[in-house]
Amino acid sequence: MTVSALELVSVTKAYGETVAVNAITHNFASGSYSCLLGPSGCGKSSTLRMIAGHEVVTEGDILLGSANITDLPPAKRGTAMMFQNYALFPHLSVVDNVAFSQKMQGVERKTRRARAMELLELVHMEAYSERVPDQLSGGQQQRVALARALVTEPQILLLDEPLSALDPFLRTRMRAELKKLQRELGISFIHVTHSQDEALALADDIIVMNNAVIEQSGAPQQVFNAPTSEFVARFIGGHNVMKTDAGLMAVRTDRVEMARSGESTGAALSATVRDVEFLGSVVNISLDGGATGDLIATLPDSRFFDQPVEIGESVFLSWKAEDAHHLAA
Repeated sequence: MTVSALELVSVTKAYGETVAVNAITHNFASGSYSCLLGPSGCGKSSTLRMIAGHEVVTEGDILLGSANITDLPPAKRGTAMMFQNYALFPHLSVVDNVAFSQKMQGVERKTRRARAMELLELVHMEAYSERVPDQLSGGQQQRVALARALVTEPQILLLDEPLSALDPFLRTRMRAELKKLQRELGISFIHVTHSQDEALALADDIIVMNNAVIEQSGAPQQVFNAPTSEFVARFIGGHNVMKTDAGLMAVRTDRVEMARSGESTGAALSATVRDVEFLGSVVNISLDGGATGDLIATLPDSRFFDQPVEIGESVFLSWKAEDAHHLAA
């Protein structure tokens, strides 16, 4: 049985009459990379801030190991938080930014600067130790903020949309660096994001939130391949949500087969091509499925260009029975 590093037990956060987080319960496994994923206003950032101690828990408990940390101040929780805007002190050098919390604890200058330099080496920023934040790029500032969060040697690192301010190329590179760092440190990371790609690339465990509750959680492959609700299927992306006599079902867009004739393929339905979108290695074909709704078929580029279809053309769609997942209402 996996030992839980962190457990949320019926945790609720209310702001007056507004419930931002509604009695959520979840175990975060020790040494895992978890992503709280969902749209703006779903409760994910409020959840992270309650774990960090920056928001007071209205009801419920937060357990870290065998300790109940629900009412402890942030500095005594065993957690550290890296904020979205990095929150570096503009007048301090990089090394002094990283060493700041130890300075507040009374650690003498030589010792705290030596520890800060160790962490700057870990994030490949030791060469910039005497610069101030304005002399750094966004990606470099992020590394410094990461080192500063790690200087307290937390059991859990909390990251609030840490990649949102970066350009797409750097975001992809920093994803790989965050995952590598988490593996090397062996501590738990809990990362808030609204990016499906980010969560799928990083997480061992994805927690999909919507309207203040957890809609679904599990390994990335499980959540992507077998969404349990219409919201998860639509939000995680890559799925068609279809209306049938038996209710709603989801089929991955890349599992939809498309043909010009329905007889030999055992087509499930006919559709009309509405748009064709070339995305490099794949082509997305938007389709009007009539009563079934709007659909997408994702084909490898080579297959599409062997037999291209035109907007307005009628086609026939099919899929394997095992690729259709029924969704909860």
